[in-house]
Amino acid sequence: MSAVFRPLVQHGTARAPGAVPLAGGPFWFTHAERLSRDAPPRIVSAAQVPEDQLARLTAPRAPVAGCDMGPPQIMGILNVTPDSFSDGGLHDDATRAHAAALAMIEAGATMIDIGGESTRPGALEVPIDEEIARIAPVIAALRHETDAPISIDTRKAAVARAALDAGATLVNDVSGFTFDADLAPLCAARGAPVCVMHAQGDPATMQDNPTYDDVLLDVYDALALQVDRLEAAGVTRAAIVVDPGIGFGKTQEHNLRLLRNISLFHGLGCAILLGVSRKRFIGAIGQAPDPAARAPGSIAVGLAGLDQGVQILRVHDVAETAQAVRLWTAVRRG
Repeated sequence: MSAVFRPLVQHGTARAPGAVPLAGGPFWFTHAERLSRDAPPRIVSAAQVPEDQLARLTAPRAPVAGCDMGPPQIMGILNVTPDSFSDGGLHDDATRAHAAALAMIEAGATMIDIGGESTRPGALEVPIDEEIARIAPVIAALRHETDAPISIDTRKAAVARAALDAGATLVNDVSGFTFDADLAPLCAARGAPVCVMHAQGDPATMQDNPTYDDVLLDVYDALALQVDRLEAAGVTRAAIVVDPGIGFGKTQEHNLRLLRNISLFHGLGCAILLGVSRKRFIGAIGQAPDPAARAPGSIAVGLAGLDQGVQILRVHDVAETAQAVRLWTAVRRG
């Protein structure tokens, strides 16, 4: 890997000489941290960033599933499963799931992410037919009620196909399109935008002993490789969202290093999704053993991500997050 550059993000309407926009938005940077495996990190001016990398750092992000990537977007989580770590069983009835999704949209979610297979640490794989039976009726019913983008959270092409047929808009794969070789070509053929997440291992084993040479560069390289593979399969880079996969094969220290440096992932030239809602490290640091009590910590980390230019927050607590984002927007962006 050649050197990569983490923009040192700044805010405000008064910009310093030499400032360039971050991802075409209201934030900007004059300097970046140069990172490589064979030299210590060092700070360089934006003018010293290679032209191709600077172009990806600064170019505006295209809308994703019709959602403008300028203002922050909120993706509401709807797990139609009996065993998800935080809300398993709450929405495993189609009627309750439908009502919950509409309530999220009313509360401020601009997209809904529906999953029929738990990906919590230790979770086992769900048979395809069972996963489809969980998600397809909910997506179909919801599509009759709203034009909001619906994301299908799955690793499997057959499930994604059923979801897209039912009215889903976007495919969100926690395996980063490494689990099912047919999924990327399906998304390309259907013109579906995708979210590619990084995970080390599968849900059943990913937290056993996650190790990295350098978690920041290792995750960046893995996502860069998968973005290139998605492009080769026919998915345009403008239709790809990247997610560093907080909590998926990472220790608490791995998570924190990724969060402190998440602006690095703008160098992939894609919108960034951050999913930290109610995760274990928030409970540990925030002293909140009950996942349902982790909204304040989840929001705090989400706003820190927005300060680094993250475009999408994936959350359980939509109303609380939407209120926080409105205030953050008023203060940060005016």
